[in-house]
Amino acid sequence: MLVRDAMSTLVLTLGPAHTLRQAARLMSARRVGAAIVLDTDTSGLGILTERDILNSIGADQNPDLETVGAHTTNNVVFAAPTWTLEEAAAAMTHGGFRHLVVLDGTGPVGIVSVRDIIRCWTPAHRRTHSLAG
Repeated sequence: MLVRDAMSTLVLTLGPAHTLRQAARLMSARRVGAAIVLDTDTSGLGILTERDILNSIGADQNPDLETVGAHTTNNVVFAAPTWTLEEAAAAMTHGGFRHLVVLDGTGPVGIVSVRDIIRCWTPAHRRTHSLAG
């Protein structure tokens, strides 16, 4: 199975000026654990995860004052839609993270998480997926 089969294509995109509280509200409303951060001034692409928000609050930082840009991971490991789930899982294990931004030739097309991979690897999902497809 490939990353494109498992990834979430409805991706939350934030700007670096959003506050962490705004980010948390948007992530909670969309029920996602990560958001792509797009900085149009630098053409940079990063990721903000629930762990980044948790670490900030755990350090007694004010989520109404802290910006997404200050907590974005910018040295992102990207996946291609054609990667196998094994390749994605290996990249996550090696890097110690739970989300990969998926890029094609035009930019971000999704995010794949450990949960997405596990969902695809469980026997019940494979049976359901095989019957539907």
